[in-house]
Amino acid sequence: MPTPGTTPATPLRDYAPIGDGRTVALIARDGGIDWLPVPNLDSPPVFARLLDAENGGSIELAPVDAYTVRRRYIPRTNVLETTVTTDSGRARITDALVTGVAGRLPWAELARRIEGISGQVAFTWRVRPGTRLQTASPWIETVGESCILRVGNTSLAVVGDGIGGPHADADGGTTASVHGDFETEEGSRHLLVLVATDGEPLHLPDPANVHRSIDRTIEGWRTWSREFSYEGPWQAAVQRSALALKLLVYAPTGAIAAAATTSLPENPRGGKNWDYRFAWVRDLAYTAHALVRFGLREETHAAISWLLRTIKQNGPELHVLYTLDGDVTEGVQESDVDGWDGIGPVVSGNPAHGQLQLGVYGDLFSICRTYVDAGNVLDVATGRMLAAMADRTCDLWRNRDSGMWELPELQHYTSSKMGCWQALRDAVLLAEAGAIPGSAARWSAERDRIAEWVAQYGWSDRAQSYVMYPGTTDLDTSVLLHAESGFDRGERMSATIDALTERLGAGHLLYRYTGMDQEEHTFVSSAFWRAGALACVGRHDEAVAAMDDLVGRANDVGVFSEMIAESDGAFWGNLPQALSHLAVVSAALTIRELVPAEALGGR
Repeated sequence: MPTPGTTPATPLRDYAPIGDGRTVALIARDGGIDWLPVPNLDSPPVFARLLDAENGGSIELAPVDAYTVRRRYIPRTNVLETTVTTDSGRARITDALVTGVAGRLPWAELARRIEGISGQVAFTWRVRPGTRLQTASPWIETVGESCILRVGNTSLAVVGDGIGGPHADADGGTTASVHGDFETEEGSRHLLVLVATDGEPLHLPDPANVHRSIDRTIEGWRTWSREFSYEGPWQAAVQRSALALKLLVYAPTGAIAAAATTSLPENPRGGKNWDYRFAWVRDLAYTAHALVRFGLREETHAAISWLLRTIKQNGPELHVLYTLDGDVTEGVQESDVDGWDGIGPVVSGNPAHGQLQLGVYGDLFSICRTYVDAGNVLDVATGRMLAAMADRTCDLWRNRDSGMWELPELQHYTSSKMGCWQALRDAVLLAEAGAIPGSAARWSAERDRIAEWVAQYGWSDRAQSYVMYPGTTDLDTSVLLHAESGFDRGERMSATIDALTERLGAGHLLYRYTGMDQEEHTFVSSAFWRAGALACVGRHDEAVAAMDDLVGRANDVGVFSEMIAESDGAFWGNLPQALSHLAVVSAALTIRELVPAEALGGR
């Protein structure tokens, strides 16, 4: 393997995710699977070449000779189809984390089906587990006729059909692998399957059953997509974003991960590398809102039930984020590996877990109001908890907090106050609907006080914009979320959009807040928030133009990371990023609802 830094890392834009509701694999254009935590998304990754070029491990599958690649998701699925062409022939690879007859399998099963289309294509493959970020040393054990790969408590096996192996290859160092070679011809079919368990017996599947599992998985995704209801502008982008979000739904609990990865850097200098394999209340609120609008009842109920149950178990304070199992996070651990393209650190855990972020109260009440407005009913205990949370918002909103961006500097962030306003507005509406008990009169009075505070201290005549906090002219794109929330859809919000575009804009892209153009790349979500906010303030043509530009900035299979470089369109930050895809969906839905059909021009 090359020494880290001697060969450029695979561009993040090259990765396409697949998943099974429990974990996610990232597949590069060269056929390498460079990221796969087992058994769960937040488990240590058995395959992590993405972050550890030397010892991270990967699953390689590629033609021996020079080749070109064309790939796509099979329509309305999260199953990846890659067509490779060499001078001697053409072949198709279908990649899936497969499901069983009754749904998600109790083990991880990654299937790679290779089919000859024309001529002959010689392939080579290798499965090389890594050190789980330097916490375990892989080794091979022969059990009967099978080669079992062990990494700590994780057991893996490769099952093949027409793949010239597996052949064991222990190099005596920190890696152990199995490999093989084969050749496709027109009409031939080959199968490479990886199965994995953690601290459990290992099932070795019959290749014939795996072929059926791939087909069943494709049909399963199509069945889910048929339940998905969206007809409108940018339909392909919305559909793909919904499928990307579905990959991040952790099926065992209903939690929604912020991203599938950890520690992908936000800039070339490093330092701003975070673990996003947690469930943020903010992301769940936006997801629930989208799921309801799409008519996806089961995911909506599972996500909301998980959140409410988790809050009750870890209360009384509302936390910013939780583990996918519903626990409070316990700090950050750093791994002794180089990171993507040598840019560290590589971390597990997230430092935001202990912060006060007032905007999270608005997110919580938004979820519950969305649920009730869809015709559902809250239980008595949840109603009482929400009443207590509304009272807590009344007491807390005057405090400084870390803001949406989880900043170490405590300030009276304008968008945090807007979030508290949203919480109390929705609390009043829920009380008036009889959904929760409590003092709606007090909540209404405090809601109005917050609006007055924002009008007096959150707006700057000098900047002609809502500002990040009182006494500054610094700007913050998170205030754009409160065009859609309904806090302001008038002249001040319109002027704020202009100020943000002028001072933080790069075409239709935006940096998160003042100064970030010197520290990181443009933030995908902020750009889509701007598009939605333009529609909210009645600037319909500009909203449509922004969306037309932005949806084209996804990668070749329609996936977004957290950030996009202004200079060359490169991806930065964790991926696939829930907040980015939520922003795509939210902006499209908002524009569809507010912009006249003639302005959409048949999109």
